[in-house]
Amino acid sequence: MLIVINADPDAIASAMAVKRLLWRKTASVTLSNINIIQRPDNLAMVKLLGVNLVFIDKIDFKTYNRFVLVDSQPNHNEAFNRFAPHVIIDHHPDTGAKAPFQDIRPAYGATATIMTEYLRTAKIKPSVKLATGLFHAIKTDTSNFERQTLIEDLRAFQFLFRHSNIQLARKIELAELRLDYLKYYKIALNTMRKRKNRIFAYLGPVSNPDVCVIIADFFLRIESVDWSILSGQYDNKLIVIFRNDGLRKNAGKVAKESFGAIGTAGGHQSMARAEISLDAVAKLCDCKDENKLLRWIINQIQKRAGKK
Repeated sequence: MLIVINADPDAIASAMAVKRLLWRKTASVTLSNINIIQRPDNLAMVKLLGVNLVFIDKIDFKTYNRFVLVDSQPNHNEAFNRFAPHVIIDHHPDTGAKAPFQDIRPAYGATATIMTEYLRTAKIKPSVKLATGLFHAIKTDTSNFERQTLIEDLRAFQFLFRHSNIQLARKIELAELRLDYLKYYKIALNTMRKRKNRIFAYLGPVSNPDVCVIIADFFLRIESVDWSILSGQYDNKLIVIFRNDGLRKNAGKVAKESFGAIGTAGGHQSMARAEISLDAVAKLCDCKDENKLLRWIINQIQKRAGKK
């Protein structure tokens, strides 16, 4: 059995839960990540919880006869095209994926909540490390229950709280920033543009797209800001991260309306992401002029999604 993930807290913890469910029910279970993990908190999670991940390029697919996809769906990333999943478990909006077994619940705040329900139904008491991973995943994906959340998320969180090591979870959370990320805050403050209740900023080339996520969340803490939209260049792509307070227009829909026709875009009510190749962007604006590029991003969003 091969469990494939785009590694973040929810995906990592959910994969751990699937592996526990399959214990003694399959010859072997391997967890594989399609992305290079660089965020300090994710690296800390993998290390402190003892998660053994094998990078996708090192996987010999011929040695596996069952494939599981958690916290993602096949068209979320081209790397998933390397195999046909037998199982899909996810909480993102349904993209029409098909598998012999699939459980897609877009209303849930985290895939970890779904996996916690599976464990409880199977009457499996999670280990401290597994419970801590699922606990951290629910906190992260719901942003401490400030984003899309159901009563099921709260029940799972309450159950996991009793079995988790809270100090260990806190240690993972506190590992969020790296020293070399600080320069991007300066760039964001210098390029920041405010349009009514929205803040836009462009970071230029970034060492990791997660920098855009961290700074987008940072700007959303400002009292007068309802939307935070951060962009940057990574791996020959323009990355655009959307965050809002959950009370405004659907972020996933805004991302799709703004950039879906020229790239991949989508997400939830309060958080979304778009990725567009720089070649496609170059046909529409001057990528080399950062001011023009930021203006194009702002205009693209306001034109396609309205000025609300």
